[in-house]
Amino acid sequence: MKNIKLMLIAAVLVLTAAACSNDDVDKGNSIFPTKSTERQNDFDKWLYKNYTEPYNIKFNYKYVDQNTNLGYNVTPAELKRSIALAKIIKHVWLDAYTELMGPKFLKEHCFREFQLVGSAQYNGQGSITLGFAEGGVRVNLFQVNNLDFNNLYIEEHDPYNTSGVFDLNFAYFHTMHHEFAHILTQLKNYSTDFRTISQGKYHSSDWVNVKDINSGAEGFVTGYASSEYNEDFAEVFACYVTDTDEMWQKRLAQAVTAAGGKEDGKKAILAKLSLIRSYLMDSWGVDIDKLHKIVLKRESEISSLDLETLN
Repeated sequence: MKNIKLMLIAAVLVLTAAACSNDDVDKGNSIFPTKSTERQNDFDKWLYKNYTEPYNIKFNYKYVDQNTNLGYNVTPAELKRSIALAKIIKHVWLDAYTELMGPKFLKEHCFREFQLVGSAQYNGQGSITLGFAEGGVRVNLFQVNNLDFNNLYIEEHDPYNTSGVFDLNFAYFHTMHHEFAHILTQLKNYSTDFRTISQGKYHSSDWVNVKDINSGAEGFVTGYASSEYNEDFAEVFACYVTDTDEMWQKRLAQAVTAAGGKEDGKKAILAKLSLIRSYLMDSWGVDIDKLHKIVLKRESEISSLDLETLN
């Protein structure tokens, strides 16, 4: 019996030593395996070449249970539309930052994973979740199966358009820029002066009742921006980068209209943008005005992209 116990103890020590020997992370290599037991199709190979290898990003187009909220009934993304969205995101989002900052910027700071979901995630009272991020690591994008190859629409005129048309900016790009802003501000703090601009006006518990078209009166670009100052920062950043010049000017004009002619809200929005502009340049070397122009240019090129061929 004593010999058996000694043998068991020795086995445990060997297993423990083997497990601990794998604790060190090789920081020079990708966090994602380059080999998989699952057979790779042409899209998988394209994703590795265009997302994983240059940016260390995993692109989940197949349904992954643990990446979604099991309390909602959602459907997987269709392959054809997943391919299209992957190519659109690369051209409009990844390549925009790379054009401005070079490839290392996103590889070092971007979220590490995308998860596509085919349907919308319907919440209470008829609202839907457009997308969300998990701690700056993963971004979930919904309604992939709504992509219409014959009508890839991006709003260019009215930031308050309620026609119900499927807007790629509203569905995807705004969310991605918003979440990326959170990553940057978590890595390097921005001036505390930002939170004082709208101090005492945030709607921490009832921001859902603040309509976008009325939010400018209090100095917010959207109703969600009024929830708290970190979301305010991310919303100003995302709106400015993705709005056309016409849309941005309409936001400012509506801030005055909603306030009955007073310009306090407009001035607050512009003050926030000024602090964001300085923060991005001083902390990251990012010129938000150049980024804005690059994003708009790339969005205008979507209709000319080949969204089906993997090349």
